[in-house]
Amino acid sequence: MRICVVGCGAVGSLFAANLAQLDDVEVWAYDLFREHVDAINRDGLRLSGAGEALGRLTATSDPTELPSCDFGIVATKAMHTEAAIAATAHAFADGAVCSVQNGIGNEETLAGHVSRVIRGTTFPAGRIVEPGNVQWDVKGDTTIGPFEPSPAPFEEVERLAEACTRAGLPTEAVADARGPQWRKLIFNAATNPVGALTGLPHGRVCEDPALRRLVSGLVDEGKAVAAAQQIVLDADPEELIDHAAKPEVAYDHKASMLQDVEARRETEIDYLNGGIARFGREHGVPTPLNEAILALVKGLERSW
Repeated sequence: MRICVVGCGAVGSLFAANLAQLDDVEVWAYDLFREHVDAINRDGLRLSGAGEALGRLTATSDPTELPSCDFGIVATKAMHTEAAIAATAHAFADGAVCSVQNGIGNEETLAGHVSRVIRGTTFPAGRIVEPGNVQWDVKGDTTIGPFEPSPAPFEEVERLAEACTRAGLPTEAVADARGPQWRKLIFNAATNPVGALTGLPHGRVCEDPALRRLVSGLVDEGKAVAAAQQIVLDADPEELIDHAAKPEVAYDHKASMLQDVEARRETEIDYLNGGIARFGREHGVPTPLNEAILALVKGLERSW
């Protein structure tokens, strides 16, 4: 089996390095961070922290070098999905492509370039410490399923899930992955921007009573929008938020949006709170808190 990870940042690196441990999987990675690519090819891709691994794989910033692959795992930031899949789609002419990205709308973009798409959501998290070296901050499960308008056959979904699970990334194949996706969307939209606006890691956001009430208000709006679409969440985002706030889980974890703000990079706010607000308008569900958070983060970006 040959798998290409498209977007080998923190999350992509977790998949790439772990899958590279399997004898029956050949792993490629495509990323535009040339120093990271060079370090991976020279020294391997090293994970440390919640898990330890050294993955030997082939990385490239030149999409023309990619061979034909059985699977793609897209882990770019949501705003880079179009450019990334447009550049790499030729490698998946006979394969299936799975998104493990934050937010909503990524699968629709993938389906514009490839014929078999897998909807995915994942909870492992980390950060690049230096080129070729990734700190694995949070372990977690992954859920994948056919993307309804352009579905990969369920047998392919199961095959990818089995490989990821064997590699140490527990992955469940399900017939309908919208519930897990929206559960994580609501989790991210309720916590990530609050951390990004305050500079606080997850646990410190949750232990502040006023901020925790804001988080719950954002959760309630997200639940209402999901319900209006008849999407059944596979778990309560509130429980997930409290679990992640435990010291042994993600108390000190800086969400990706906070990392982006500290680096003054564009955030994924349009695909998180912006996505909830957009679906809310389409279904007649008010989302004033998500609209406010969206405006604040966009304003912060403009201040740079």
